[in-house]
Amino acid sequence: MKTMSAREAKNGFGLLIDTARAEPVLIEKHGRGVVVVISLEQFEKLSLRAGGGGFAPSNSIDAKGGTH
Repeated sequence: MKTMSAREAKNGFGLLIDTARAEPVLIEKHGRGVVVVISLEQFEKLSLRAGGGGFAPSNSIDAKGGTH
């Protein structure tokens, strides 16, 4: 699994997306893992395995963290 700092993920978002499409990426903040970014395909596989029924987006999140 690749690892990136939160700053690297922010500044290199395109690279984060490209990398996550190929393998999970652990995002660290202050040297501690806080989130893993995975491809939609991998998420759907995990969701179906857990009985979640797949991915159905219900809301989008704006830049300030609000939903609409």
